[in-house]
Amino acid sequence: MDFKTADLYDSHGESLRVCEPIFRDFGGRVRFCGPIVTVKCFEDNSFVKSTLAEPGEGRVLVVDAGGSLRCAMLGDLIAASAVEQGWAGVILFGCVRDSAEIAEMPLGVKALATNPRKSQRRGEGQRDIPVTFAGVRFASGDQVYCDEDGILVAEQSLLG
Repeated sequence: MDFKTADLYDSHGESLRVCEPIFRDFGGRVRFCGPIVTVKCFEDNSFVKSTLAEPGEGRVLVVDAGGSLRCAMLGDLIAASAVEQGWAGVILFGCVRDSAEIAEMPLGVKALATNPRKSQRRGEGQRDIPVTFAGVRFASGDQVYCDEDGILVAEQSLLG
């Protein structure tokens, strides 16, 4: 990954959406980018699991989990599936678990916190709808850029 969010912002300025700095890095990759796929779900990771089991093709899953801190929406088994399927990363407005194992994986993971409690699986959620959190609107097909300095969202790819 040959980009820095600070440099991208300097080059493209207000055409970019900048996330509020509320996320921590949990994956083995801090710098990652790709086209967005969105999932909206609350304390039910069924859609997270099924989406990350599909071919990722370098995409980034953006999960609006309502900011819940009561359970984890991503653990080591689902993260391993994401790596196997070629996902670049996950941005999770919620919690992860198995953080030590996820830290060893070649996957970008940004989330709010950790929680050992697993989520329920009721098959509830929505996919490929615009979601808004951290002061930013995310839509499937937009591009996201993540690194040590933060998260930027663009309507089209900024890298050639």
